[in-house]
Amino acid sequence: MTAVSASALRRRFHHPSGDVEILRGLDLSVDAGEIVTVAGRSGSGKSALLALLGGFDSPDSGRVLLAGEPVDGAPPWHLCAVLPQALGLAGELTVAENVALPLRLRPGTDVVEERVTALLEELGIADLADRYPAEVSFGQRQRAALARAVSGRPKVLLTDEPTAHLDAASTPAVLRLLRRCAGEGAAVVIATHDDAVHAIADRRVRLTGGVLA
Repeated sequence: MTAVSASALRRRFHHPSGDVEILRGLDLSVDAGEIVTVAGRSGSGKSALLALLGGFDSPDSGRVLLAGEPVDGAPPWHLCAVLPQALGLAGELTVAENVALPLRLRPGTDVVEERVTALLEELGIADLADRYPAEVSFGQRQRAALARAVSGRPKVLLTDEPTAHLDAASTPAVLRLLRRCAGEGAAVVIATHDDAVHAIADRRVRLTGGVLA
C-alpha cells in the first residue's frame, strides 16, 4: 500500500541572481514498510523534497499525498515524522522530554516512559535523558532527534542525513532502528550521502536535474 506519494512536483526558489527551479516535475511513491534512500549532490534538492513530503513547504505545482489524502500543512507526528538536518530539538526540554513530546501531544497514549527509555537505551544515550540539548554533543542530539521522530510510531518517517554527525560506533544502532521502523510498517525516506545508509534501503534513487532516477 502506498504510504506517501509525490507527482509532478515543481519547486522554484527566488534568488537575486535569478530564480532556481530545484524540482522539475518530480514523481515518487513509497510503500508502507519500504525504505527508499535519496542520493544526489549537495544542493540537488534532497532537503527541499523532504520538506514538501512532510508538509513544511508547498510545491509551485504538483501534489503530495499521505495515505491517499492531500498534504495540507505539516501532519501530526503519528502520521508523518521528520528528522531535519537542523534537528529542531526544544532547548528548554531535556533529552527525554523531547523524545516524549510526540507521545504527550497524542491523547490516550500509554507507556510513554517505557517507550522513551527503550529508545534512548537502543541508541546508547540513556545516560543523557536528564540533560538538555545544549549539554550534549551534536551527534548525541542527532540520535535524540531520531528517537523523538520515531517515538510516536509514524506511518511515514522522513530523515535528512541521519548519520552525518555520528561516529562509527553509533551508526549501526541508528541503521537498525530505521530498518525496524520499516519492519513495523512505516514508509521511510532518507536523504543521504552515506553508503552505509544506502545499504539498508529497499530502493535507492538519485535526484539530479530536478527529477529522480
